[in-house]
Amino acid sequence: MSSTSEVGHAKNVANLQKLTEQVSVYTLYNPPVASLSVANLQTLYTTAVAKLSEVEEKRNANKNAIALRQTAFENLKPTSTRIINLLDILGLPEGTLNQAKTLNRTIQGTNKKPKTTPSPLEGEGGGISTSRQSYTQQAENFGILLQLLTTIPAYTPNEDDLKLNNLTSYHASLVSATQPVNQTEAELNVKLIERDQIFYTDGTGLYSIALNVKKYVKGLYGATSPEYFNVSSIEFVNRK
Repeated sequence: MSSTSEVGHAKNVANLQKLTEQVSVYTLYNPPVASLSVANLQTLYTTAVAKLSEVEEKRNANKNAIALRQTAFENLKPTSTRIINLLDILGLPEGTLNQAKTLNRTIQGTNKKPKTTPSPLEGEGGGISTSRQSYTQQAENFGILLQLLTTIPAYTPNEDDLKLNNLTSYHASLVSATQPVNQTEAELNVKLIERDQIFYTDGTGLYSIALNVKKYVKGLYGATSPEYFNVSSIEFVNRK
């Protein structure tokens, strides 16, 4: 569902068309400012419609990338836990096991402190910040966990998906899944800036032009005229 703000942008465009149609039938409407002419209003409407379409195209691309990333990361936390469970029965040195468990807690996003001596990876505070829960950071910590596994000769699981080569491939898919999200978000941000410039730049944006059209009609026909009443009731909102 579109946000209230996005609906507001579309409403401004729809109302620009309505305003343009209204003033185009006023026989006295002949503004001395080119940006208020009917021809310019029609061009502005076409441009605004196209820009909204571009924004939605980039927004949908970003949403799709986010959904694919979420799917890719669905098994990360369960997989990390299974790795720790396997390491737990291998009789590893306490420091190595603590290091692995620290990485797992970071991936899981928990703040639980270890019962044994904390690893230096946990920092001086001894806790795990949930701010480390971004997808990029989760993938990064999973990669560090896999690096640790390469130093443990006893890590020889029978389960195919827990074997190091398959985990490495899985980690690569996590990294790859984050990149399209960042790219599509950057592209969306550019289109949002372009939209706001067209819609809300002081003096030259859709919002300012619409208000100036109303002012011109008011001065042309008078504040109590039906002509002005017809355009004054057409609402425009600055959504920037």
